[in-house]
Amino acid sequence: MGCSSCSGGGGVPNGCRNNGSCGNGGCNKLTVFDWLANMRLPNDQVPFDCVEVRFKNGRKEFFRNVNNLPLAVGDTVAVEASPGHDIGVVSVIGELVRVQMRKKKVTEDSEDVKKLYRKATQKDIDKWQEARDREHDTMHRSREIALKLGLKMKLSDVEFQGDGSKATFYYTADERVDFRQLIKDLAGAFSVRIEMRQIGARQEAARLGGIGSCGRELCCSTWLTDFRSVNTSAARYQQLSLNPQKLAGQCGKLKCCLNYELDSYMDALKVFPDTNVRLKTKQGEAFFQKMDIFSGRMWYSYTTNPQHFIQVTVESVKEVIESNKRNEIPLTLDEYIEETKQVVVEDYTNVVGQDSLTRFDQPKNKSKKRRNNKSRNKNNRNRNAKKPS
Repeated sequence: MGCSSCSGGGGVPNGCRNNGSCGNGGCNKLTVFDWLANMRLPNDQVPFDCVEVRFKNGRKEFFRNVNNLPLAVGDTVAVEASPGHDIGVVSVIGELVRVQMRKKKVTEDSEDVKKLYRKATQKDIDKWQEARDREHDTMHRSREIALKLGLKMKLSDVEFQGDGSKATFYYTADERVDFRQLIKDLAGAFSVRIEMRQIGARQEAARLGGIGSCGRELCCSTWLTDFRSVNTSAARYQQLSLNPQKLAGQCGKLKCCLNYELDSYMDALKVFPDTNVRLKTKQGEAFFQKMDIFSGRMWYSYTTNPQHFIQVTVESVKEVIESNKRNEIPLTLDEYIEETKQVVVEDYTNVVGQDSLTRFDQPKNKSKKRRNNKSRNKNNRNRNAKKPS
């Protein structure tokens, strides 16, 4: 069976062209690289008996291999569920599972770690595929039912259990929703056990996926696992305009990528003076307008002429501030302006001796031809006139 994200039918994945499970551990999102795969355990150490199993849309859980089955990354297994059993794909095995459990604060003797029954048979896989084929139609039908009930909620995704006995509906809502009647209607329509699970806007975008404004696939649906809070102060520190349309992602919240370069900007801002301090000169007071963090330049304007920007370096601003503290007032800020060197961009040089590509686009010079013809005819007449009769 091919990967769930790139399989095109027939058990042959379209992406990696590997007949069966992916040879590199899976091409699904949030795949973990097993950097401990080539390391052997000491002779007296027993292999870790827990494995990490991946389900739809990157949902992962830990299960205990009670039967000591020989498992490999990419194996389809049947695991314990409530009720019945579920079908998933093994994503991590070995000692790296212990590291992942410690990272997610799951203890080895926790009740959340359920049993792994067996490797999935062909019958289990067929039943699992039938359940997954029902998810698309179930989603449209459930949205119609919720709309008729007038509930202020958005059903974003549905996930059927591997044995088809339970369906989990993921929804987002701004307020508390009473969905007791909705559960009764869904259970009567689909004849399965219903579970409602509320998720946030970021989790919804991660499950649905999409393309960001940068042209790449969303970070939350590919590799980002922890969603940290993003504040507008991150945009202010990076001197970005507070435009909600540009700063918000597909989830409607501030983009997670605003935090990626924030530390670099914070380190660079340590050498800048306080922007609330005004510079006193004999020409008047100057207030801060904007800055270029990585070039180390700041722009100030006089209170009497705020439209005129004066560009000075950070060192010059610090020098003026220290002078003001000593009650020394410089004449004007213009004396601190440094001439910026213009970078000369070398033009294209014809190193291979090729002519211009537009040489045929220019019209031919017909006047030159006419002038040459006139002079030639005049010379012929003069020659004929000199010949004796």
